Amino acid sequence: MYNVAQVIDEKCVAKKGCRLCIMYCPEANCLDLNSAKMVAEVNIDRCKGCELCVVVCDAAKHNAISMQAVSATGHLMTQKGESAALGQAYQG
Repeated sequence: MYNVAQVIDEKCVAKKGCRLCIMYCPEANCLDLNSAKMVAEVNIDRCKGCELCVVVCDAAKHNAISMQAVSATGHLMTQKGESAALGQAYQG
């Protein structure tokens, strides 16, 4: 089990121009703008669970991203998993 980012659509202000999570995500094509809904959207297959998007979003006072547990089969779970330390997912 591991955690991935999940955007809370109602709190996301990407439609107002905020795209900080997309800009700061270190994983290419992990966070993208959903142009139909005008909110940030996470590709859970690419998310490493580093939580940098959460830190950036919280610092901007939007609190629109949370971490959600994913099972080994790739399904989102309701319980919260153990998160890695910031940057731990990228240590070689």
